[in-house]
Amino acid sequence: MKLRDKYNIPHNSVITIAGTVGVGKSTMTNALANALDFKTSFEKVDSNPYLDKFYADFERWSFHLQIYFLAERFKEQKKIFEYGGGFIQDRSIYEDTGIFAKMHYEKGTMSAVDYETYTNLFEAMVMTPYFPHPDLLIYLEGSLDDILERIKLRGRPMEQQTPVEYWEEMHRRYENWINNFNACPVLRVNINDYDIMKNEQTIEPIVERIGYFIEQSRLLKK
Repeated sequence: MKLRDKYNIPHNSVITIAGTVGVGKSTMTNALANALDFKTSFEKVDSNPYLDKFYADFERWSFHLQIYFLAERFKEQKKIFEYGGGFIQDRSIYEDTGIFAKMHYEKGTMSAVDYETYTNLFEAMVMTPYFPHPDLLIYLEGSLDDILERIKLRGRPMEQQTPVEYWEEMHRRYENWINNFNACPVLRVNINDYDIMKNEQTIEPIVERIGYFIEQSRLLKK
């Protein structure tokens, strides 16, 4: 019997994975897709026309970058639901406004006018009854030390050169964001509770919790 059927997870479910850099979103996305026989949805970075410009000049290009992300994630979300669901999504549309756009505004790399325009657009597009919100958002959490260790182990040059203060700030911003998030049901999973890389079987307790959470949220909607 498939795990999806064993734990009564509907075949058309849409599950989004969220969490700070280095927490293991991509690994969890692939593992859950394999366990549930779902498709995956990953962020398209290579085709982003603003990313290089943004890293060269935050203040000039932050608004353009955030608008691009909003449009692309919105289109991807619509496509997933038009397809009929059955997807695990790496990173949510909600993180852009709740963390990154807000951070640019607070740090002065996005003007007040641009930030207001962006948030108004986000509210009009996403925070409405017509937008297809995920059935569940899985938030991967862990201590700052654990996440820093993971970033160190995967050895990406750009991440290794990033000051620790940046990762501290991102960790704090993600925690503040998820503590106030209510756009869809949230399942918090600690990264120390599983080790998919060493033991694939550790995914099953997470699948069991997913089935329970989705069932409970659907009962509350009735």
